[in-house]
Amino acid sequence: MKPTVVSADVLFEDHREALKWQWVAGLGASERRFDEVAIREARSGADLVGYLNYIHPYRVQVCGEREITYLTSAVDDDNRRRIARIVTLEPPVLVLADGQTAPQPMVAMCERAQIPMFASTEPAAFVIDVLRAYLSRHFADRSSMHGVFMDILGMGVLITGESGLGKSELGLELISRGHGLVADDAVDIFRTNQASIEGRCPELLQNLLEVRGIGLLDIKAIFGETAVRRKMRLNLIVHLVRRETLERDYDRMPHEPLYQDVLGVPVRKAVIQVVAGRNIAVLVEAAVRNTILQLRGIDTYQEFVARHRAAMQKGE
Repeated sequence: MKPTVVSADVLFEDHREALKWQWVAGLGASERRFDEVAIREARSGADLVGYLNYIHPYRVQVCGEREITYLTSAVDDDNRRRIARIVTLEPPVLVLADGQTAPQPMVAMCERAQIPMFASTEPAAFVIDVLRAYLSRHFADRSSMHGVFMDILGMGVLITGESGLGKSELGLELISRGHGLVADDAVDIFRTNQASIEGRCPELLQNLLEVRGIGLLDIKAIFGETAVRRKMRLNLIVHLVRRETLERDYDRMPHEPLYQDVLGVPVRKAVIQVVAGRNIAVLVEAAVRNTILQLRGIDTYQEFVARHRAAMQKGE
C-alpha cells in the first residue's frame, strides 16, 4: 500500500484546531509535499519533523523561541544568511511555535521560495509531538491482512484462519458477548513505531460484518456505538485451523508462546482447533486472558513444569 499523501494544506487543516495555527506565508504552495526519497529513507514518520536543524533537510522545520532568537540575534547580514540557508533544507513546511512572530526576512524568504509557513501559539515541543504522531501514522509501514479484527478485553485481537471456519460468525458471537468490532474481512495494518502494530478498518467497510446466509450487518446500528472501534493496537493473532492442520503443523501444548511476524514486529499468536460442538468464543476469550497473564509475567506452562520438577525431586 502506498503512503497517504500529506500536502501542506492537508497538514494545516488536520491540525487547525489542535495547534491553533495560522498560515502566515507561502499561501501559493498549498500543494507542497514531503520529499519521496526522504519518506523512504526515514526510519519512521517521526523523523520527518523536528527543531530547526541545518543538517536535516526535507523535514518540517519547527522554530520556537530559541530558534527565532538564533535567527535574529546577530548582525543583519548574518541574520539574513541564517534565514536564507533554510531554503537549502527544502522543508515541506516551516512552523513557528511558542507564539513567536516571524521576522520579516523569513516571511519574504518563504514567499520567494514558496515554502508554506504556519504560526502556532502552542509550545514548540507540543507541536513537534503532535506532528510526529500524525506523520508516524501516515508514513508508517503498512499492509493489509485478511481476518476479523476485534477489541477483546481491551486487547486488539486479529482472528485469522482457513476459509469456511466461521471467522465472521465467531466475530458476531464475540460482539454479542460485549466485545467490539474493528474490521471484518480486510484489515489495514500499520507499524506505528519499532514495536507497535495498529489495525484499522478500511473506510468502505466501517461498521460492517458479513455473515453467510444473512449478508451484511451494520454492527453499529444493531448493537450500538459501543460495539465498534475505529482502531486498535494489534496484541494477539488467533488462528483457527482444522484438526488435521493442527496435528500436522502445531504442537498440542506449545512449551513457549508462538509469534507471527507482522511488518517486522513479532505478534503473539494462539492456534485454536475448530471442531463441531466446541465453544470457540469462550476459547478465544481464554486465549486473550492467558495472553494478558503472560504479558504480566505469569506463564502457566512454566509454572506447571516447575511444579512437576519439584514433585519428581520430592518422589526421589
